Amino acid sequence: MFNKDTNIPTKRGGLGRLENGLGRLIIIGSGPAGYTAAIYAGRANIKTALYCGMQMGGQLTTTTIVENFPGYPEGIDANQMMMDLQTQASRFGAEIRDGIITKADFSKRPFILTTDRGEELEADSVIIATGASAKYLGLADEEKYKGKGVSACATCDGFFYRKKTVAVVGGGDTACEEASYLASLCEKVYMIVRKPYLRASDIMKRRVEQAKNIEILYETNTLGLYGEQGIEGAHLIYRKGEADERKYDLPINGFFLAIGHKPNTYVFKGQLELDAQGYIVTKPGTTQTSVEGVFAAGDCADPHYQQAVVAAGTGCMAALDAQAYLQSL
Repeated sequence: MFNKDTNIPTKRGGLGRLENGLGRLIIIGSGPAGYTAAIYAGRANIKTALYCGMQMGGQLTTTTIVENFPGYPEGIDANQMMMDLQTQASRFGAEIRDGIITKADFSKRPFILTTDRGEELEADSVIIATGASAKYLGLADEEKYKGKGVSACATCDGFFYRKKTVAVVGGGDTACEEASYLASLCEKVYMIVRKPYLRASDIMKRRVEQAKNIEILYETNTLGLYGEQGIEGAHLIYRKGEADERKYDLPINGFFLAIGHKPNTYVFKGQLELDAQGYIVTKPGTTQTSVEGVFAAGDCADPHYQQAVVAAGTGCMAALDAQAYLQSL
């Protein structure tokens, strides 16, 4: 039930029901998937609340200009785009709330979600859009230069480094894919690989090894980054701890992390089926999870594409799936 003065749900109060509405939907996450789901759910007359989580706007807000999202021929500031999506979701009636969902109980109906403030919320349906977080090396300079040369998405930010020199950290398939993509734009691409070999598949190995403007730096680790207004280079160490250890500086304009992502799904462990990497498993062609009435959209259920436009598309799918589910109750 709602507190009439504050419009904040009391313990076990949920969202209340709309008169002639379909039911109560909680969306967890405020990236492109979450906001798109909220837009579609609101237009479908579903009582909807979206909990923003730790990072309002999702990981897209860690970049600067978005140039590959349809509808923005000149590009758009990432934070502005997410604010626009939030405004659009609010326009159609979705309640945008600060807060983090710290616990979920999908064993009973209605579903019970617990916030970081200790509130317990009831929902007839849930859309999980918690995204995934890029893995970083843990260097202080990564945070210092985030948005100023450090990126975890070559497809998102590579365009800004046309005819420049960049480095990609990693030795797996993802790193090889990122390096190959950047090689089509940049003058020079270095791959910083801590092992004496690439972990990637044979076809990806051949692709980067045969590229004329990709140079692989094996047995190399990054110690730090440097530059005045942005990245101008990386402090590297070759064969750390060995007799022939050597430290040197590598001039670069961009530093791309390609050592994987971690889906933000730990809250749902034991409640939903997850794959070996922790991504939420959905039924093919849908956003339906292993629990009927619970749906997943965006990067938390997508170990492959991890693009804003794909996340938005699955957010739409999740809202439509939730609508069909609520109509069946």
